[in-house]
Amino acid sequence: MTTEFLQRWRWAILIAALLVGGLIFALWPEAARVDLGKVTRGPMEVGVTDDGVSRVEEYYVVSAPVTGKISRIELEPGDKVANGDVITTMRGRASTPLDVRSRRELVAALAAARAAAQAARSSLGQARRDLARAEQLMERGFLSKARLETEQTRVATEAAGVRRANAEVARISAQLADSSGQAAGAAIPVRAPASGSVMSVINESEAEIAQGMQLMTIGDPGKIEVVVDLLSREAVRVQQGDKVRITEWGGADPLIGYVKRVEPFGKLKVSALGIEEQRVNVIIGFADAAAKQAARLGHGYQIDATIILWSKKDALRVPIGGLFRSDEGAWQVFEADGSRARVRDVKLGQVNDEYGEVLEGLSEGAMVVLNPAKSLEDGSRISER
Repeated sequence: MTTEFLQRWRWAILIAALLVGGLIFALWPEAARVDLGKVTRGPMEVGVTDDGVSRVEEYYVVSAPVTGKISRIELEPGDKVANGDVITTMRGRASTPLDVRSRRELVAALAAARAAAQAARSSLGQARRDLARAEQLMERGFLSKARLETEQTRVATEAAGVRRANAEVARISAQLADSSGQAAGAAIPVRAPASGSVMSVINESEAEIAQGMQLMTIGDPGKIEVVVDLLSREAVRVQQGDKVRITEWGGADPLIGYVKRVEPFGKLKVSALGIEEQRVNVIIGFADAAAKQAARLGHGYQIDATIILWSKKDALRVPIGGLFRSDEGAWQVFEADGSRARVRDVKLGQVNDEYGEVLEGLSEGAMVVLNPAKSLEDGSRISER
């Protein structure tokens, strides 16, 4: 019976089996195609990167010593100067004549001051004579010591009054002398405060200028340092002596420097997005080997600086693209176990833009899924893209 049934329905059974097999094959989940990354050992660094500006280490600003007329400055940026060299000369401003009324007022004030000075001298003479008589009476025992001290104090007070009156006479006399329209004084040399090169000429032409106006800047372009302003929360992680890599400076290879100092105060700076930030200047220097290359920067050149906060030559590292957080916040990866993806908990140390330092959970040579899709689960079939 069974044999007859199979012979009669063998083709139907075969077709049904093929249909069921095809349906199972069609519904069988396809392996997810993924990118894989390898857990390796190698050098790893963690740093903070920001842009900075180069500057001359010793920078001098030359200013006008007096108010007056300055001669034209013939020096050009890049010219060498030595300490004490004459940069230019100045002449003090000529006095301006007073009008008739003001001059008469000064003459009257001078007469009054002279009269006051004469009265002060007369009072001083009288006080000195009274003191001499008091000293004689003191020697005979007819005058108390307190009275003698009173006369001495009076002489000192009157002498001070004479000095004040004489000073007032001198002041008014000087005003009258300056108001007579005298010519400018002798030429005053303006000298270089240090040896170096002219960095910039701020005021080149002959002109009347005020005392303290900036004329030029001088520095040594062979001695360059870099200033990087970091966010204050980043600056606290930086220490003196940290290694610094200078990039985007124009050369083919990075410049290697070191942190000379971190300034002990912050300053408010508004970012391009209008956000107020507290910034701290970090000063970067160069060793002798890199100093010659750094001298090509000049003053005020823009660079990018990466300050190395941590480094390890032989770190076990996993590509950062393979890391993700679990629901509890722990670090995890999908490790490729043959054709299956297995979730692994990992413990990380330092993390940078490329790698995470593996402390526990993975071994060297393990393959992990990079940028896993949200649909990927523990045990999912995978194949490398």
